[in-house]
Amino acid sequence: MSGERNLKARNDVLIVGAGPVGLLLANYLGAQGLDVTILERLPQLIDYPRGVGMDDETLRAIQSAGLVERVLPHINPHQVMHFTNAKGRIFASLDPHTDEFGWPRRNGFIQPLVDRVLANGLRRFPNVRLVFDANVHELTETFSGVTASVTLADGEKIEISARYVIACDGGASATRKALGIGFKGATDSNRWVVVDIDNDPLGTPGSYLHCTPPRPYVSIALPHGLRRFEFMLKDGEAPGDIVGAPELRAMLAKVVSNPDELDIIRARVYTHNARLADSFRKGRIILAGDAAHIMPVWQGQGYNTGIRDAANLGWKLALVLKDQADDALLDSYQAERRDHAKAMIDLLETVGKIFSPTNPVVVKLRDTLTWALGAIPSVKRYFMEMRFKPMPRYREGALVYPRGFEDASPVGRMFPQPEVNTADCEQKLDDVIGPNFALIAWGTDPERWLTPAAKAIVAQLGIRLIRAVPETQFAHELSMCPDHVLIGDTGGKLQKWFDGRSESVVLLRPDRFVGATCTPQQIGETIEKFAAALHLREQPAQAQKPQAKAVRAPAKADRAVKQVAR
Repeated sequence: MSGERNLKARNDVLIVGAGPVGLLLANYLGAQGLDVTILERLPQLIDYPRGVGMDDETLRAIQSAGLVERVLPHINPHQVMHFTNAKGRIFASLDPHTDEFGWPRRNGFIQPLVDRVLANGLRRFPNVRLVFDANVHELTETFSGVTASVTLADGEKIEISARYVIACDGGASATRKALGIGFKGATDSNRWVVVDIDNDPLGTPGSYLHCTPPRPYVSIALPHGLRRFEFMLKDGEAPGDIVGAPELRAMLAKVVSNPDELDIIRARVYTHNARLADSFRKGRIILAGDAAHIMPVWQGQGYNTGIRDAANLGWKLALVLKDQADDALLDSYQAERRDHAKAMIDLLETVGKIFSPTNPVVVKLRDTLTWALGAIPSVKRYFMEMRFKPMPRYREGALVYPRGFEDASPVGRMFPQPEVNTADCEQKLDDVIGPNFALIAWGTDPERWLTPAAKAIVAQLGIRLIRAVPETQFAHELSMCPDHVLIGDTGGKLQKWFDGRSESVVLLRPDRFVGATCTPQQIGETIEKFAAALHLREQPAQAQKPQAKAVRAPAKADRAVKQVAR
């Protein structure tokens, strides 16, 4: 990673905003050898915690960027969340023990430390630049890219161009506003004050949502001895969004024995917002993270939803920028991500209404209902295992549904990540695949069924052909076929996934979503259909490779987008 001294006038991608979404996306693109510049208006990364909840999908996305081992020291894995009533009784808990995607489903974490890991990860790539104190004033779209007018820290005004701009500039995104993209939704009338404390005065693990009128509050254990409290504010409190010391002390006195002996790091007032952009893309400018959607903080899904954006968008941008796929592939980003973001917003608004009412009648009704439902084992498991959480399910986009959308199909869903055996060691499945597409066949050799056209596509996309076998057969099959990519199903999870399905072959995208399934004899035609869904370009013969083709122009004429500093 280099800074402004090595700024390039021409880039593949310009990212506006150095939050977690922009940083992770830059790591993905940097690993693909693309030229990327991140412009951040602040002088440094934000140093106060915002998100404190990280899920298994996010850890998997960070794993794919090669940084998960550096992030793990800053998380509390398997963090349980308990909901208590006014009497202190736990009436519901979120305690999922699944590791379906290779990581714990609920984790507490310190966002500034994880952001720093993502930023430091950019040092691996000399083709990626992170520039602070850089204000973007105007974006002008041309036939072949976008030009940004930028003011640097020393007041110098420069122009930087890129083939695409990704706006990761937050919920108040100046880019989105300048593009004229609507941001419909609502702001909750309730305000909360977040208090972060060093040297945890409670020390208990997990997190608690105390649904106690008239002031519900949250208590969360964070890594490295930090504690977060969140208190609902009453009408008239914290004028100007500033909580006075006496008022803050009175709130803390309800939850700790000595509020005068606390190492308070900071106290900030915030409101719950729920908004969704009308469109995630306009020409060569794409919105991601909070610029595209903001949601109530319940369950920490604002952070995780943004990370899902980066995981979905990164590999698609790489294909287009390498002139392997047409620009139309990028339209699948909104088709796949917007509906899921809306589903998360709807869920979190509902959660807020259930767990933070202050009306005594509503509270009594909720407590009675949750007590009754908690006595039903199947309902209790439904909540404890977080089955209510909308998992991303893509109905259209870079996918192959041979007979149209089928709800029972695994296509459009994330594939599990078990531990598997390899010729070298036992490891997680994604570490075997790497940052690639993969075709996994249960039992059979997938290469046997490749057509000439499919072989060309496999070579073009770098699809890893993997044969999965029961652990008992692994050593024998490895000795018979030492040149094949062979994995042993150590815990039987892959066999369980394939069992009961009519297709024994799965085609995985780099974001680990199932792009297609088929039988062995359908491998060739399925790969060709998948290439069509990716808008893959036919590659010329190596000997007569022409100049790189320009991607489809999204605008007929130059278009200026004026943008005030964020």
